[in-house]
Amino acid sequence: MTAAAREEILRRIRAAAVPPAPEPPRHYLRHAPGTDPDDRPGTLALFAERLAEYGARVLRATDPGPAVARALHDEGARSLVVPDGLPADWTADWDGEVRADRPPLGTAELDATDAVLTGCAAAVADSGTLVLDGGPAQGRRAATLLPDLHVCVVRAEQVHSALSGALAVLDPARPLTFVSGPSATADIEMIRVKGVHGPRRLVVVLLEAPSG
Repeated sequence: MTAAAREEILRRIRAAAVPPAPEPPRHYLRHAPGTDPDDRPGTLALFAERLAEYGARVLRATDPGPAVARALHDEGARSLVVPDGLPADWTADWDGEVRADRPPLGTAELDATDAVLTGCAAAVADSGTLVLDGGPAQGRRAATLLPDLHVCVVRAEQVHSALSGALAVLDPARPLTFVSGPSATADIEMIRVKGVHGPRRLVVVLLEAPSG
């Protein structure tokens, strides 16, 4: 092919007017099926129900400090790793060892720590899912995977009825981790094994505004 022929082909390609693809219709539900998107109590109840189905514990509270201390005490935790940006009042009522992940703790240190306490970026009621993006009070992915117990504080306003609502507030450029219940998997014989990919135990402190 001569250079002139090549340039002619490229010229014709550039000159071809290709209309932009139309926006696809988006008629899917933006809330969990069978729910009222304006029913906040119902959304929170569904979130707690889905978590319980996975084997996670849910503590509904208006004050995070006592609820976090209760969760850690009930699960027998004695040491706790906390990420940067975690509110001080979340651990104010707990008298166990607190290990700040700054500078970053080593793998052996994290593995030897009983629990990790974090917040989240968003949550999904329909699937009982927590989403962490490494932001303040969430920390590194390694710190949320190695301890045996994960206690996560979720504010009621962070709970979205369906995944589409959560995706609308998440930054896709951040390292998103989706957590649906305690870590578990099954082998070829369908024998369930906990803790293979992360914490065996998950406790969610669902933080609601005090009434009145």
